[in-house]
Amino acid sequence: MKNIVVLTGAGISAESGLKTFRDANGLWEGHDVMEVASPEGFRKNPELVLDFYNQRRRQLLSVKPNKAHHALVDLEPYFNVHIITQNVDDLHERAGSSNILHLHGELLKARSTGSIDAIFECRKDIRMGDICKKGFQIRPHIVWFGEAVPLLEDAISITEKADILIIIGTSMQVYPAASLINFVKPSTEIYFIDPKPSIGQNSQKNLNIIAKTAAEGVPILVASLIGK
Repeated sequence: MKNIVVLTGAGISAESGLKTFRDANGLWEGHDVMEVASPEGFRKNPELVLDFYNQRRRQLLSVKPNKAHHALVDLEPYFNVHIITQNVDDLHERAGSSNILHLHGELLKARSTGSIDAIFECRKDIRMGDICKKGFQIRPHIVWFGEAVPLLEDAISITEKADILIIIGTSMQVYPAASLINFVKPSTEIYFIDPKPSIGQNSQKNLNIIAKTAAEGVPILVASLIGK
């Protein structure tokens, strides 16, 4: 079986009704990014940060996967499929995809501020005073700006083996995720699905642009790849 690696960004989840964190003016839901998505912001105003993610978590639990999420599952009988997502939602999991790597963490998980390895499921609001077994405050399991991306090496290793790379709903402007395209083999076929593509047809070898939304473009590409 050929290896397909799928890199997804906010565009695929937006079509489920999930707001993208970053607005056109650079604010995250009305907040400066460093206020709600950095270790410094958490130290300065932890209540604000926890409330920000509590609202995002509640919103996530109210939406469902869309046609794009479901179409990716249809590839699995025909290919070895790995999804590398910049999204912190669980919509790929709910759609039924098997192999998902969350580069930037997971909204439905929390971790101890005392240990990056103390990670657990969390579907409820996190409040100040919620502590782990060792007495440390609990925080969202999100990779904030200025923090290391623990799964980056795993993502690179997966991308290096790709025979086909599919990029969906991402601006390819957020690093280090955007750098993954540089690790594919020279022969790898690349498909970029986005209504307003941010990379040009001639900027990458073997690049195919599908200028459609995720819900429109992914089912079309999947049908083509599996010969339907």
